[in-house]
Amino acid sequence: MSVKTITEPARDIPVVHETDVLVVGSGPGGLAAALAAARAGVEVTLLERFGCFGGNITTVGVEGFAWYRHEATVEAGGIGWEFEERAKAMGAAVPESQSLSYELDSEGFKLVADRLVEEAGIHPMLHRQFVAPIMEGDAICGVIVESKVGREAILAKRVIDATGDADIAHRAGAATIKTPVEEMQAASVMFHVAGVDKTAFMEGVKSDPQTYADWSSGEWQVETDGKEDAMFSPFLRKPFEMAQAAGVIPAELNTIGGTWGAVHDSGEMTYMNLVHLGGCDGTDPDSLTQYEIEGRRQAMLAIEALRRFTPGCDGVRLRNFGMTIGIRDTRKIDAVYNMTEDDARHQGRFEDTIGIYPEFIDGYGVLILPTTGRYMQVPYRSMLPKGVRNLLVAGRAIGGDKIAHAATRNMACCAVAGQGAGVAAALSIKSGRDLDAVDLNAVQSTLADQGVRIH
Repeated sequence: MSVKTITEPARDIPVVHETDVLVVGSGPGGLAAALAAARAGVEVTLLERFGCFGGNITTVGVEGFAWYRHEATVEAGGIGWEFEERAKAMGAAVPESQSLSYELDSEGFKLVADRLVEEAGIHPMLHRQFVAPIMEGDAICGVIVESKVGREAILAKRVIDATGDADIAHRAGAATIKTPVEEMQAASVMFHVAGVDKTAFMEGVKSDPQTYADWSSGEWQVETDGKEDAMFSPFLRKPFEMAQAAGVIPAELNTIGGTWGAVHDSGEMTYMNLVHLGGCDGTDPDSLTQYEIEGRRQAMLAIEALRRFTPGCDGVRLRNFGMTIGIRDTRKIDAVYNMTEDDARHQGRFEDTIGIYPEFIDGYGVLILPTTGRYMQVPYRSMLPKGVRNLLVAGRAIGGDKIAHAATRNMACCAVAGQGAGVAAALSIKSGRDLDAVDLNAVQSTLADQGVRIH
C-alpha cells in the first residue's frame, strides 16, 4: 500500500551543546551510566524526554527496585545499591513487603535523582525528545532532538543508548531484533490508591496469605523451580475473580490481577501492579495510545473490585497513575554477544564481565527468585551493537534471548549494565580507543573502585 508523503525543506540545525559522553534516557540504566561516566572523569550530558530522571521508577511508578532480594542473594552493589541507600537517607523509601529491600517512592526518587545528577556534575537536558542520530560514516557523533524550541543538535564523542527500545541503535543502522507483538511481555499501567484501612487490609492478608504458587491460576501459568512456591507474595487475584462473578468486571477480562506494593499508615497503597496489557507495542505510538487509555479503564475496574471485595478497601480511591505506560519488551540489539537462557539459568561466566546479577528471572511465564546465592555475570559485549561505532546500549535493550531478557530487563540489572557502559565510554575517551577495543582490565578495575562486584 502506498503511503502519502511530504518533503521537508533542508534546514540548518543549531548545535546547542557538545559533550564527551551523551546518555539518552535516564531510567536506572541511563542514570547509572551517566553517574559512572562522570565519576570516571569525563564530561557527561543526560538527555531525557520527560521532566524528571528515573525512568520506570519515576515516570511509570515501578517502586519495587530489588524485590527479589533475600538472605542469600548475591548482588553487584554499585550505583544500583546507591539508589536504595540515597532514597532511604532522603526519606524516599520504605521497607518492601516480600523481600529484604526497600521500595523506592516514585515521587521522592525524582529528588534523589536530581541530587545525584547535580553532585556528579552531569549536564542535565530534560524535555528533549531524541529524533535522529548524527552519523559520520558508521560512527555516531551526536543526536538531533526536538523540543519546544524546535530542532537542535547535540554532539558527543560517545553515545549511550538507554532509551529502553534501542531507538538510537535502530535508527543509526545497528542490527536489532524486535519481539513479535503477540509474544511480547505484557505492558502495565501502574497506579497508586488512597483510602485504605491499613490494619484491616493487613489482617485480611494474614488471614489468607498468598504465595508465589498462587500466581498460577486461571489464564496465568508460571514456571518456578519449586523453592518459590511456599514463599509469601503480596498477590491479589481473588477479588477480581469475585468481581467477574458479580459482573463488576467483564467476564472476558481475566487478566486483572497481580501484586500490591507498600501500604502506608496514611492509607495510601502504592505500586499497584494489577493491569497487564498483552498486545501492546511500545514502539508504536498508536498502540501506546490505545493501551494507555485501556489500561486506565482497567485500573478503575480493579479499584472497584478492591472496594467491594477486599478487607480494608471500602473507601479506596485512585490517587494517581504513572506518567506513562510501563513497557517490558520491544527491541533488543543483536549484540557482539547475545546472552542466552543458559547464561541466565546456569550462572554464565565471562572474561569481559562488568558486573553480576542474581539468579532472578521474571518474564515469559518464568519466575525464579535468588534465594540460594547463585548469580550470573553480565558481559560487556552484550552492550556492543553491530555496525555502529561510538555507541553502547544499556538497560533492557542489551543483547539476549527471551529468558535472558527476563533477567536483564529488571531495573537493578539495568543499573549494572548502565554502570559498566558509563565506565567503558569514559575510559575509551580517555585512552583514545574505540569502544570495541577498550582496555577491559581498566574498565573492571574502575568498576571495582566504584564499588561494583564483577566476579
